[in-house]
Amino acid sequence: MERWKGRVALVTGASVGIGAAVARALVQHGMKVVGCARNVDKIEKLAAECQSAGYSGTLIPYKCDLSNEEEILSMFSAIRTLHQGVDVCINNAGLAHAESLLTGRTEGWRNMIEVNVLALSICTREAYQSMKERQVDDGHIININSMGGHRTVPSADEHFYCATKYAVTALTEGLRQELREAKSHIRTTSISPGIVETEFAFRHHNSDPEKAAAAYESIKCLKAEDIASAVTYVLSAPPHVQIGDVQMRPVEQVS
Repeated sequence: MERWKGRVALVTGASVGIGAAVARALVQHGMKVVGCARNVDKIEKLAAECQSAGYSGTLIPYKCDLSNEEEILSMFSAIRTLHQGVDVCINNAGLAHAESLLTGRTEGWRNMIEVNVLALSICTREAYQSMKERQVDDGHIININSMGGHRTVPSADEHFYCATKYAVTALTEGLRQELREAKSHIRTTSISPGIVETEFAFRHHNSDPEKAAAAYESIKCLKAEDIASAVTYVLSAPPHVQIGDVQMRPVEQVS
């Protein structure tokens, strides 16, 4: 990770869970991390904690609604003005609504597509353009995917969410092919966790907190820090090594 010291990383959805853990880890390794979310109060608190801990990097909170393209473009413009540009893009933000295929609300489907697919694609495009215009040829784009992007779980509440994550799997491979065709050495990686104990299930099942809690109590789940460790592992690989797909799940997870 030594070569990333002082360089700029964008982490989307950095207020809680995996995003917060990744932001903290990168700051520990000396990176300048722009952490974005719709509400930055928790990112500001995390930034203060990182500073108090004496980490060599810095965390810069940025308020951004990823379902709004204009806000994403404004964020990249601000990063360009204040920090030159993005060297690492961690597309972490994602959400799930319990909307089945047979009875789900279009609004819920649309929101999942906007955040899980379109925002990820827009951030990827803008990060690449940022790297290209500065002739950065060793950047890295990491998509926090899901095991739901590789198999469809037997739960109607998850089916549309899984479809968006299958899209992330395809987008990551498509990006790798386009970067190769462009003769770029920018790397791209998909990290697909199984069940991780975060606020995700409580947001997903916001009307049934007992169901959310039961999901985390059934087995020993992954922790957000486990995913952050995978991110630093991927970033620390030698520049000629492409780690395309990391799948990780709890030992006890069945599917």
